[in-house]
Amino acid sequence: MSMPFYVSPEQVMADKAEYARKGIGRGKSSITLEFDGGIAVMAENQSTLSKIGEIYDRIAFAGVGKFSEFDQLRKIGVRYADMRGYQYSRDDVRGRALANAYSQAIGDVFTRELKPLEVEVIVAEVGDPELVGHEQSEIYRVLFDGSISDHRGFCVIGGSEEELTGYLQTNYQTDLPLGEALRLGRTALQRAAEGQTAVPPENLEVCLLEKARVGRKFRRLSTDELREHLGA
Repeated sequence: MSMPFYVSPEQVMADKAEYARKGIGRGKSSITLEFDGGIAVMAENQSTLSKIGEIYDRIAFAGVGKFSEFDQLRKIGVRYADMRGYQYSRDDVRGRALANAYSQAIGDVFTRELKPLEVEVIVAEVGDPELVGHEQSEIYRVLFDGSISDHRGFCVIGGSEEELTGYLQTNYQTDLPLGEALRLGRTALQRAAEGQTAVPPENLEVCLLEKARVGRKFRRLSTDELREHLGA
C-alpha cells in the first residue's frame, strides 16, 4: 500500500500566496491619494472595464488583479452597503466595516479554497466635516490573504507596490491641490509602465471623492477634465 502524499500546511499557504502574487503582479497598479479637497483614486487602464467604482455616498472601491474576481467583490460591497443603509441609516455605512467584511471574505477563500483570489482591493472613505467622529478620511488596503491595513495620505496596490510606495513616501505632501496630486499620481504610475515615458490621460482612470459635494461624493473625471488638471 502506497503512502499518501503529504504537504505541510505552511507549504500549502506559501504556494497559495505565491500563486496570488503572480496573478496580481500581471496587472497594473492603482494609487489612492488624499488631496486638500478629498481623495483621488487613479489607475492605468486602457480597457473600457472599470477598476474603480462607487460603493456608497462617501465610499469608493479600487481593485487590481483578476478583473472578474475584484469586480464581483465590488458588487458584493454595493449590496452590503445598500442593505446596511436601508436597515439603519445612510450615515451608518462605513468604510471600516466594509473593509473588515472584505477581509473576512477574502481570508476565508484563501484559507479554505484550493485557489485563492488573485486580488488586492482599496476601500476609501472621504471625511465629512458635518459627521461627528468621521471628519477624517480613511483608506484601507485588503490583500489576497485577507490581511487588512489602514493608510494615511496615500496607498498603492498592485505588482509595483513597493517601488511606487517608496516614490510617494519621498514626494508626497499633505494638503496637495488636486492638480498637483494628480500629476504626482501620474508620475508614480509611469514608473511602473515598463519604460513608457508618459501615461497619456486617455489611458488613466481617475475618480474623486470630494468633501465639498452635496450628497454623493463620488465623481469620475472625463479625459478632458483630466487633461485640464494635468496641464496636458
